[in-house]
Amino acid sequence: MTTLTKSSEQPEGREVTELDRVTIRFVGDSGDGMQLAGTQFTKTSAVLGNDISTFPDIPAEIRAPQGSLPGVSGFQVSFSSHDIFTPGDAPDVLVAMNPAALKTNIGDLPRGGILIVNEDEFSETNLKKAAYKDNPLTDGSLSAYRLYKVPITSLTQRALKDTGLTPVQIDRCKNMFALGLTYWMYSRPLDTTIRWVQEKFGKNKAVADANVMAVKAGHAFGETTEMFASHYIVPKAKLKPGLYRNITGNEATALGFITASKLAGRPLFYGSYPITPASDVLHELARLKKFGVRTFQAEDEIAAIGATIGASFGGSLALTGTSGPGLALKSEAIGLAVMVELPLVIMDVQRAGPSTGMPTKTEQADLLQALYGRNGESPVAVVAPATPSDCFNIAIEAFRIAVKYRTPVIFLSDGYLGMGSEPWLVPNVDDLAPIDPDFASDAATFKPYARDPQTGAPPWAIPGTPGLEHRIGGLEKADITGNVSYDPNNHDRMVHLRAEKIERIVQDVPDVEVMGEPGGPLLVLGWGSTYGAITTAVMRAQAQGKKVTSAHLRHLNPLPKNLGEVLRRYDRVLMPEVNLGQLRLIVRGKYLVDAIGLNKVAGRPFTIADIENKITELLG
Repeated sequence: MTTLTKSSEQPEGREVTELDRVTIRFVGDSGDGMQLAGTQFTKTSAVLGNDISTFPDIPAEIRAPQGSLPGVSGFQVSFSSHDIFTPGDAPDVLVAMNPAALKTNIGDLPRGGILIVNEDEFSETNLKKAAYKDNPLTDGSLSAYRLYKVPITSLTQRALKDTGLTPVQIDRCKNMFALGLTYWMYSRPLDTTIRWVQEKFGKNKAVADANVMAVKAGHAFGETTEMFASHYIVPKAKLKPGLYRNITGNEATALGFITASKLAGRPLFYGSYPITPASDVLHELARLKKFGVRTFQAEDEIAAIGATIGASFGGSLALTGTSGPGLALKSEAIGLAVMVELPLVIMDVQRAGPSTGMPTKTEQADLLQALYGRNGESPVAVVAPATPSDCFNIAIEAFRIAVKYRTPVIFLSDGYLGMGSEPWLVPNVDDLAPIDPDFASDAATFKPYARDPQTGAPPWAIPGTPGLEHRIGGLEKADITGNVSYDPNNHDRMVHLRAEKIERIVQDVPDVEVMGEPGGPLLVLGWGSTYGAITTAVMRAQAQGKKVTSAHLRHLNPLPKNLGEVLRRYDRVLMPEVNLGQLRLIVRGKYLVDAIGLNKVAGRPFTIADIENKITELLG
């Protein structure tokens, strides 16, 4: 949080401080509405023109005991007057709705940070649930912070006492009071949230009015109380001109897949089994069925991909999605799609494992499974978005590759990207290149496994087309004819042809670009969701005069054709990954580069400081 200027030109005569960036974290019980409060603060900041980045932190427990440590839910939003790439390493402001929320998050608040607590919830019972021996609001343990004790629960009850709502319904509005208070503190208008409340609860006027009253009461409390000596302004960012909307990675993914279907002129089929954190894509696509999307919620992961392969055989753009352990269940059927050489996209929104692991926490540990997690030689293409909005572009890219090369493509997102959000510059549809399915139609020349000389891909024949009948299934196919074959030499040839087809995708993969000098002492190489932390850390290091460069990969199989040449220009290569070094293993084996790993598997993304500190260590 950087102070720029100060002013006292406010009606109430209070000091107003202008800041270039602020990071707020809302934390409370899983029923306290922290995700909603954070989302509304994000939308309002987006409307004001700030650049934003968010990080929801949802508990894995479905129904953790109220007030317990495992049940704490959080939402961090960073908003600024300039480009930002992460939701911030640590909050400048922590809004804690109960002792458990304070206990689990106070360690992230820097000394001097603003701490707003709902003092009504610091009862003896709640303190015991959070394993506090003494009340931290009175024992002096919070003296390092700017502590504001606000009776949020009782103030909400007082504001809504005449609404006719039950005590439980009134209690659910206290998140809106906290939101209104932070709106006043950071000079945010209420109208965006009020419109949302009125639309959301339009069929229940009493609930809608109560939420509006609560957010206004929180704002009025900040304006009238003498507790706060000042409040703050964060000017809008200077972003590229255009139409923007706030978007999560999962929303961008869904829109990207729908756009791909429109670019190809084919209906989109999505076969899926609900699983966190991929389920949001199913919800979003089901909501947009008017765009020619057919969603199928299957009884399990295997049925989902089986139906999806059938949809591809029938000529649809075929998509299946999952998270973590679901990819393992789909592995045999992915091998079938490799064998029959049909276009197919498999979305994996990675989460912390192994097994069930930590379902709501992020990880990048499915890469080796995506590359090699099938029986036999079963190469597939693998792509990975770098930011929430980039999910849109890479979703289109996944289908572009799948259709052109008749291959399964694995789209590797993760929980951090999928649930995080940022401003998205809505593209001009006319600028997006069409996707040509190029279906086979000539019965006189059709051969099921004759290959395109440029791509190595076989034709895509729609069932029911006269003269294009052919055998399909998991048994090895004879070259050209597609008949079942047990000939060893044919099998060897077909294995090589399928692998060569994937390698040929490199002709459509852009060269890797570097941010910084074209050579030097250190390159920081990343993939997927590490982009924001790496980019910010490297930019800061460069501003300090350190000779460090970054590069980021979105195509993981095949890798860009110039990657080996780029790696050889640097004395050292640092590879941060939210796993134990999976891409590093590939890079070291393929390019014989002694890459250095920076690895984190805590269910949380890298902080900027994590990477900055390693850069400093390596550069001495």
